[in-house]
Amino acid sequence: MQTHTPTTPFGRRTMSLGMMASQAIAKAVPEGTQVQKWKVFHSIREARELLGATDRSLSILNALLSFHPETELSGGGELIVWPSNEQLMARANGMPATTLRRHLAVLVDCGLIIRRDSPNGKRFARKGRGGQVEQAYGFDLSPIVARAEEFCELAETIRAEKNAFRVARERLTLLRRDVVKLIEAAISENVPGNWGKIHETYQSIMSRLPRSAPRQLIDDVCSDLHGLYSEIREVLESFGETQNPGANESHFGCHIQNSKPDSNFESKYCSGNKEEAGGTATEPDNVRSMPKRELPLGIVLDACPNLGELAQGGGIRHWRDFLAAAELARPMLAISPSAWREACEVMGEQHAAIALAAIYQRTDQISSAGGYLRSLTDKAREGKFSTWPMVMALLRAKLDAQKSSDKVPVRPLDDGDGNGGGGTGLMVSESLLKTLRNPRFR
Repeated sequence: MQTHTPTTPFGRRTMSLGMMASQAIAKAVPEGTQVQKWKVFHSIREARELLGATDRSLSILNALLSFHPETELSGGGELIVWPSNEQLMARANGMPATTLRRHLAVLVDCGLIIRRDSPNGKRFARKGRGGQVEQAYGFDLSPIVARAEEFCELAETIRAEKNAFRVARERLTLLRRDVVKLIEAAISENVPGNWGKIHETYQSIMSRLPRSAPRQLIDDVCSDLHGLYSEIREVLESFGETQNPGANESHFGCHIQNSKPDSNFESKYCSGNKEEAGGTATEPDNVRSMPKRELPLGIVLDACPNLGELAQGGGIRHWRDFLAAAELARPMLAISPSAWREACEVMGEQHAAIALAAIYQRTDQISSAGGYLRSLTDKAREGKFSTWPMVMALLRAKLDAQKSSDKVPVRPLDDGDGNGGGGTGLMVSESLLKTLRNPRFR
């Protein structure tokens, strides 16, 4: 007896090219292919978002699979089940009939089942004399066998994405904790820096993160937070090195030891070459211990207040005001345009201006400001000069002069004797703490 496998649905239900594609895939499944139906169902459940299925539709699919007597589904076997709506509703925990029909259509659209409707739309099976099924009308489970590998790959993709999302959330939590606590530590330890602005940057980064964010956005926020974290950590590590110079005896250990106006003022601010101007002392290389971060403008102004007298417009508020004041101080120090231009090219305009401000602050101790600037430029070209120790030395001298008049407890910020403690190091007085709390640092 010849039979025909129906392709189109019964009644007013329309046919689509997607249904045709699902039937073509099901027809192409090799004979002898066997899959564990509950294992495949587990993969479908994990990949339901990519497939477009819903939790209610998967409840119906679970019920349909339960009507197949075998645990394994094979490509050459009978894969059509024909339960009535009442039976399906019972196994779907009492789902209403309208909801059942709607989610059956979802399973068909997702390509998880195929309708094999009878001429009158009823579901039944015609059996032969031996009891074997000759023709069945109902729901074909062939796509479960044909697409088993695809469902497994989709489930693995979902698992990998969930794991990546979990790792991204953990990384975000750790970075947020580290950034906030490092900023608090920097403020409590009076580390110089514009910590108010850094905290505003942190808040600006976090404001981009909604309550429910996709993984890509979380990764972008984590990338920005990691950059901010790296900057803060570099500042704190550099400041820690200035507080603990015992690991390198030359760090801040070469400040002025006499009051001769023409003595090696240069050795107070930078690591020396083998030939110092006016001496033959050999300096250990401390280039590695020099901080690599930018100096805050407020700290520079506190160390070099004399340059503020040349500022136009009522004071120095920005780096551009500082650079303009340095341009006015250059001819007063008799520094030639060529020496200044060379210093700007080697050090950068900002660091050259800081060096000039330091020279202007101690102009009474330098016989030739132009020659001294050229010497600093040569050292900077060799990577053996930093404006950080120069400014710190000026702050040390300023605070040492104030100690006798302030009469306030001081806290060691950095040792200057090169022995890791007990020397006449840089001290933080109440006056400097007030300076660091000034609104221009926030």
